[in-house]
Amino acid sequence: MRSRAALPRFASLLCLLFLPSVLSSSPRRQWILQRIPVVLPQQTKARPTPQFLNEARLDVASPCDPECHKKAPLPSYWDLRSLLAYETLHSDGQLTETAIGIYGYNPYSSTSPAYSSGSFGKAERSHVRKKRQIFGHDGRFSIAGQSFLLKYPFSVAVKLSTGCSGTLVGDRHVLTAAHCVHDGKNYVKGAQRLRVGFLKLKQRDAQHSSMYLPSNVSNHIEGAPAQYSPPANDKMKFQWIRAKRTHVPKGWIKGNANDIGMDYDYALLELKKPHKRRHMKLGVSPPAQRLPGRRVHFSGFDNDRPGQLVYRFCRAGEETSDLLYQHCDAQPGASGSGVYARMWDGRRRRWERKVIGVFSGHQWVEKKETSQEFNVAVRITPLKYAQICYWIKGNFVDCREG
Repeated sequence: MRSRAALPRFASLLCLLFLPSVLSSSPRRQWILQRIPVVLPQQTKARPTPQFLNEARLDVASPCDPECHKKAPLPSYWDLRSLLAYETLHSDGQLTETAIGIYGYNPYSSTSPAYSSGSFGKAERSHVRKKRQIFGHDGRFSIAGQSFLLKYPFSVAVKLSTGCSGTLVGDRHVLTAAHCVHDGKNYVKGAQRLRVGFLKLKQRDAQHSSMYLPSNVSNHIEGAPAQYSPPANDKMKFQWIRAKRTHVPKGWIKGNANDIGMDYDYALLELKKPHKRRHMKLGVSPPAQRLPGRRVHFSGFDNDRPGQLVYRFCRAGEETSDLLYQHCDAQPGASGSGVYARMWDGRRRRWERKVIGVFSGHQWVEKKETSQEFNVAVRITPLKYAQICYWIKGNFVDCREG
């Protein structure tokens, strides 16, 4: 049970999460809408039935560090068509491959042309991490109690039956990491009968152990009373929904054995029925220096805290056009979580959270008897936005602004 001494720290976290950035001396950071290219399916053909041989790996190895990724040549138009082609695994075991066409995109332009605020991709060097996957003091927070757990934005986090996490991005769609369902060579065990778990409370809530937060914090939590219940594993359970289809880009399948594969470590699940929860919108990933406080957030189901939803935020570090490196504390099980940012939506005149990446997880690079370790998220670029949005909407007309 969380001690009362921990409440001030938890309250300060919620202030950072929910309160507008009125205390910042920097200008209000805004979502900038940009014209999104079109990614359209062209031809679909059947593929051999997968073998589902191996267990899903919750950590990913790569021979390429940030400098290696930055030096990689820009993919050509034909490269992008190959990388953004995708496979679809159906719940009956059938597998299809779909070729795509790209329209209205210049491969030599900036990844996010609407965000032009100085040098792109230059960030402060990351300090050496002190412990595997935890940077110095463990900054993760377990979220519990109906006042928070079942409220947005925490309610968008879900658990996959393969052991990863995911994020609700549509009425029946879940964004996650590709390695949670495919190891680069074949689909993993459990991918055909993939289930998505929604954390919920049992009928008897732990009201007797509730503690109250200061009103200046709770008033800014959307729809939530000023009440916080400490973690209680025996009060939680999952409600599961089967996945109907799973989309995985060929960039992951073709590239997992080389440098480019990490850039495409994302997948989209379509559920067999609507989940009836509020979902989070997609957004094109801005450069890190455009984020309020350079801060990113995500919630997931870390393996070392079973039955608990774990929230964290941290400062974004180095970045490439496709990857974001950061020091968010995480453990296996959190991979696949949607990385989001909170900025001002000038059109709707309100603060808006959008998913700007997928937490790929803990990665390491072996170099001449030494190893470098990173926590990495795959950024949602305009092309990835166009592809994922089409998977969700089924048309490109609703996917032209991101």
